[in-house]
Parts: sequence; C-alpha cells; structure tokens
Amino acid sequence: MRFSLPRPTLALLALCAALAGCTEADAPATRDKPATEAAEPDPTPIVAPPANSLAGEWLKTRPGPEAKGCFTEERRPAVVETVTEHVLVDPETRDAKTGVVIAPATYRTTTQARIVSGGGRMWFASVCASQMTQARIAVLQRALWVRGLYDGPLDGKMSAATREAIRRYQTQRGLLSAELSLRAAREMGVVSWLETPEGP
Repeated sequence: MRFSLPRPTLALLALCAALAGCTEADAPATRDKPATEAAEPDPTPIVAPPANSLAGEWLKTRPGPEAKGCFTEERRPAVVETVTEHVLVDPETRDAKTGVVIAPATYRTTTQARIVSGGGRMWFASVCASQMTQARIAVLQRALWVRGLYDGPLDGKMSAATREAIRRYQTQRGLLSAELSLRAAREMGVVSWLETPEGP
C-alpha cells in the first residue's frame, strides 16, 4: 500500500528540514568592540512615577517654622474593623455506636466593631491659597472632569462642587480632605513637580 502526504504538508516538512540545517556557522559574525574604544556613557535613569497612594502624605506632628510651603490640618478618622465571630452554643450529638450525627452543633453569630487605630490631628502639605489662581483652578477642574469626578463649569472658581471633586479624588487614595494636597496638585498637572513650595 502506498502512502502519500498532501502537498502543503510536504512543503512544511521541507521548510522545517531547511531550517534545521542552519548552524551557528551560518549566522552573521559579531564584532567585539576593541578595548581602545571609548565606553558609552551610562543611560539616563528613568524616574518611576510615585506610588499610587496619598496616604503617605499624612504627618503626625505639626510642621515646624522651618518647613517650606503651606500645610493643612485635618482630623484623621479612626480606623475601625468589623469582626464577625461564630460562638458554639451546643455541640453536635452523635450516635455512640455508628458515629452518625443526630443533632448538628448550633452557633451564635456575634459582630463587633473594633478600633484598630484611633483618630487624631494630622497635617499634610497643601497648595497655598496664593498659588491657586483662576487659571490653575480651571486646570484642576479639567483634570477632575477628565477623571469623571467633576461635572460643573470650567470657570476657575473654587466652588463647593470643585472641593467635593477634590475630596473624592483624594479620599479614594487615602487622604480624606477637600483641601488640595501638594502631591495631588502635582499629579494632576496643576503645580509643577519642580516648583518650589511657597510660603503661606
């Protein structure tokens, strides 16, 4: 009995055989750099963006008079966790001979709120009022609008809606305040990362 392969299969096998015959000797030779050549300068390092959290902006102590820039004082809320426990009321009853459960165990569920860490006065670096010009507030409003946090007019006015959008942006990242932090302002392009903080 004669067996034959389809033409596409034969073409594929021929291609594989041709590729298998290639050796390192067929590869183009690489030229080592002579030791006399000047070494290339080290590449400029790329600075990674900051971590996606504003929680690290909190300061536990009031900044001293030597600290540059403006700071906002807020009461940081206590961190509370809810703990649910199942307490055994009656153990299960089993048949002494067979070990079959006659009556299942009964439990009582209790839920308690426990304070993990208490609240207190905290501070964070914020944008000084003198820096928040109408043009910068308009940039802020646009940045919040793009993120879906603000839908009011782009009028450059620090309205209640603008402050609420600031609060939403910062709260979801660990900074519970409607005052614009310096870090958030830099992230949204309102203030340059290279700009030196001004005085109050």
